[in-house]
Amino acid sequence: MYENTYPNKRFKHTLEFLKQHVETSETILDLGVSNPFSEIMSSNGFSVQNTSGVDLDLDTSEIENSNADVVTAFEIFEHLLSPFTVLKSIKADKLVASVPLKLWFAPAYQSKTDMRDRHFHEFEEWQFNWLLEKTGWKIVASEKWTNPVRKIGIRPFLRTFVPRYYIVYAERVYLA
Repeated sequence: MYENTYPNKRFKHTLEFLKQHVETSETILDLGVSNPFSEIMSSNGFSVQNTSGVDLDLDTSEIENSNADVVTAFEIFEHLLSPFTVLKSIKADKLVASVPLKLWFAPAYQSKTDMRDRHFHEFEEWQFNWLLEKTGWKIVASEKWTNPVRKIGIRPFLRTFVPRYYIVYAERVYLA
């Protein structure tokens, strides 16, 4: 079903990770509009609702008003100016989130045709961990994986063994 190609490898890893940490009986608020992966989650028995496409930097009301058990955010935080605000607004006790890692040999992604499709942040693992900690989350599990491409060159070679994606399962920390 999923080959070792983009985005199939990412989808396969993400789904396997999600199944390890989230029960299909739990409701999910997936940040971002409906997309191929939210459809994959639904076809695997998860109850998924997406945000409507509102700019989450400016309006977190859909997150704040959600009664979902789990929030998922797959390659969303790098597009936000303020992921801190979004993470603080989550009411659910569980979070599954993935981000592209900053690669020392490649600049941050910037679409030349779609002004909205740009990365304001590409995280190093410690940066994303710290962001989660500062916004009240405890990382319970995490994984990284590579994203090889079938091209010739130094960058494609490096992508075969340098991790590109980082995913975490985190739980809300409540201070007494």
